[in-house]
This record gives sequence, C-alpha cells and structure tokens, in this order.
Amino acid sequence: MKTSYLFYFIVVSFAFASCQWGVPSKQKDTTSADTLSYTYKNIHERAADCGNKPDSACAVVTIKYPVFTGQKKLNDSITQKIRGLFAMDGQPDSTIELMNKAFFKSYNDLKKTEPKLAMYYKLNSYAKVILQDSSLTTLEVGGDTYQGGAHGAAATFFINWDTKANKDLTLDDIFTAGYEEKLRTIAESIFRKDEKLSPTASLANDYFFKDNKFALNDNFLISPVGLKFFYNSYEIKPYAGGTTTLIIPYSSIKSLLRPGSVVSKYIK
Repeated sequence: MKTSYLFYFIVVSFAFASCQWGVPSKQKDTTSADTLSYTYKNIHERAADCGNKPDSACAVVTIKYPVFTGQKKLNDSITQKIRGLFAMDGQPDSTIELMNKAFFKSYNDLKKTEPKLAMYYKLNSYAKVILQDSSLTTLEVGGDTYQGGAHGAAATFFINWDTKANKDLTLDDIFTAGYEEKLRTIAESIFRKDEKLSPTASLANDYFFKDNKFALNDNFLISPVGLKFFYNSYEIKPYAGGTTTLIIPYSSIKSLLRPGSVVSKYIK
C-alpha cells in the first residue's frame, strides 16, 4: 500500500508541475542554492483625472518586474525590454519613468483635442522569472496596451540570461557554426505540422514571411524540454490569427547544439 501511494503521489506531483510550465515556481526543486536573488518592483500610476473611477475607466500604468541583487547588466536588460515593448516609432524612452510620463502626456494631449471623447488608456507591462539554475536564468517580458483605435496591442519576449557569462544568450551561443539552415528546416517541419499544412503548401496567403519562405525569429525561450519560439501578433499572421508558439524539442536538434552550452544539462 505504501508503494502504491508513493507512486500515485509522484504522478500527481509531476502532472501539477507540468501544468505550471512557463510560470514562476516557488517549489524548492526548481531552483538550486546558488541562483540569483531578486525582489519584485511594482509601479501603479493613474491619470490626474481618474478620481474615484476604477482602473478600467481611466488612464493607468501598471508595471511589475524583478530587480536582481548586484546584477546591473541583467536589470538593465529587463528594463530595456519593458521600455521597448510598445515604443513609439521603435524609439524607447531612456527610463521607465520617462516612458510613463510620455504615456500620460499622450493621453492628456488627446483629451485636449477630444474633450467629450469617452476613452481609457492603459499600459500593463511585466517581467517574471520563469526558471533559475546554477547557470541560467530565464524570464518572460510582456504586456498589453490600449491607446485608442480599433484594438490594443500585446507583446511577449524572453530573456535567457547566462549567469556565469553575465549576458543574454543568442542562438549562436547554443548552436555550432553553420546551424542556421538545418535548424530552419527542422523548425519549418514542426511549424507545418502544427499549422496543419502539407510540406509543399504555399505560405503566401495566410502568413507574412519574407519572400513567402518560413523563417525563425530570435524571440525564444530555453526550457527543459526544448526551445520555445514565439511570434507576436502581426509578426507572421494578421491580427485575427493571433500569436504563434513553436516548440523544438532537443531530441530533434541534438546534433546541432554546442557542447558544453547551458542547454547541455537538458540533453539525454
């Protein structure tokens, strides 16, 4: 009876952990003893005319992100990602404080030109720790905003931080030289299967790939099971098509991976 109970407990625990993939975990077994320490910073600002109105009825900025102890480069990388999420004309403000001021200025300027317009503005941004071990810290950075128009905007990006090299990892850091076309071919096969496309179906009508040729972006997450690539809305599909997630298991790219890289511990 004890053996049966133990087996049942392990199965249930594993299933629960799997459902939490991509969400910061508080369980001790997901973080080793020598990981980076951090605390979350919360920012919540409302427009001057909000009064007693709820957040859903006025202009509001809400931001939450981790600040790591003694890790300036990592902290700068996180705030830079946040500032760049919804930057106008691709030019992010130099600080989060200036970004918030620009947001409220845009709201006040519109209110002056359209005083009777019933409107609300919002800017929600976040960064959250997904996983830590002795060599890697991964984070998700994202949010959504509405500043008038038919619909708002949302975006999600990732940071894969090499804690020993003190840098954000690129694909070149984890793959051997000359990997690009082989990786693209493997990824396209998975993409077509996920999208229920035949190997020869055209990508011209429903996708925005350059020259109608499948391509990977550089927005990826290193996970224990594989590389997770994420395409935001409008990136490869129209707004109605939503976002696209592509997971490439390590088993399919094992021969392309650089020996001794941070993903080596996940290879069996």
